[in-house]
Amino acid sequence: MKIALPSAKDVVDGHFGHCESFAVFTIDENQRVVNEERITPPPGCGCKSDIVQQLSAMGVSVMLAGNMGQGAVNVLQSHGIRVVRGCQGPLQRVVEAWLAGRIADSGKGCSEHGDHQCHDPE
Repeated sequence: MKIALPSAKDVVDGHFGHCESFAVFTIDENQRVVNEERITPPPGCGCKSDIVQQLSAMGVSVMLAGNMGQGAVNVLQSHGIRVVRGCQGPLQRVVEAWLAGRIADSGKGCSEHGDHQCHDPE
């Protein structure tokens, strides 16, 4: 299994669409992290780039995120990636907490963009 997290350095980035990188953790059959790699997203809004297709092609099945708009949730889910919002803190700790069943989706989306009409940064 592969799990991705939007990241800023070694913590979960609170905004999926404009994160510094995506940390992708590979989990073995014993629920242990066996690999971590970083993917740099293209500039602009994450849900309107090809980053979701790239993550899906890598085999990512779960996105542990801080926050994101409904547009991003829809794009991720349409590519078979389960979305878990409300995550925060160090990446490794968040992954371990999710694997232990201590994290569930907050159900809260980002309202910064209203109905999530992304805008390019000025």
